[in-house]
Amino acid sequence: MSMVIRDPRELFAHCERARHGGARIGFVPTMGALHDGHLALVDEAVRRGATQSVVSIFVNPLQFGPSEDFSRYPRTFEDDLARCTARGVDVVYAPSPETMYPPGFQTHVEVERVTTRWEGAFRPTHFRGVTTVVTKLLLAVGPCVAVFGRKDYQQWRTLDRLVHDLALPIEIVGMPTVREPDGLALSSRNRYLDGERRVRALAIASGLRQAHDLYRGGERAPETLSGVVRAAVLAAFDRIDYVEAVDPETLEPLSGASDEVLILVAAHLGATRLIDNMHLGHDARP
Repeated sequence: MSMVIRDPRELFAHCERARHGGARIGFVPTMGALHDGHLALVDEAVRRGATQSVVSIFVNPLQFGPSEDFSRYPRTFEDDLARCTARGVDVVYAPSPETMYPPGFQTHVEVERVTTRWEGAFRPTHFRGVTTVVTKLLLAVGPCVAVFGRKDYQQWRTLDRLVHDLALPIEIVGMPTVREPDGLALSSRNRYLDGERRVRALAIASGLRQAHDLYRGGERAPETLSGVVRAAVLAAFDRIDYVEAVDPETLEPLSGASDEVLILVAAHLGATRLIDNMHLGHDARP
């Protein structure tokens, strides 16, 4: 059974003892409702030399806006713990909201330019919540290799910037998106999709496949590559927040043909918001 720790000082002490014994800590922060994509991050940490693994489970209120799904976000702790145990996770860190944000809490961590567009524009307080909670989690774990899924591409870039700018003793790893056999990106929010909406959700993967094939055929115009994705998503989704071709490093929109193209997608099916992306020429065809 994975050890459950709920106090940050106890977690830090445990990790320090492990490091002093020669262990390399692998850390995967999550909000629970674990799926195979999360567990693949644990495997990646092990592949990169981690000999002790820590998974955090904390539904972070700071990264949800007032009209978002914090209250209904799936909470499946016992199932998550069983999954971690089966995968050989050493520690599950599961702090309470009161532990993470005690009375009078008033300190936040912010990363600027990389957070202003896309998710930052549609969810104005989201990244401040992410960077604050991840900083607290990283401080509780200490030096480690921390693995994040690139499905949340802008989040990964933001956290990489955070660690670089603050010179934290952390190796940040971004792992390619894990998908269902039909191409749907694994996400805890997929639980919200009923049969009909689950089928409609595949329009994102379909559009990304078309962009992938065009790119392999030599197309480099960003408006053409993003256009086929947008058309596919428009035909199936209720609302689009963005479908854009951007620079994979800066996340700024591309103004002309480029060999480096990242397609970012965010769209709604009813009350469920899905995000996805593809780094053309680098990521596998969905």
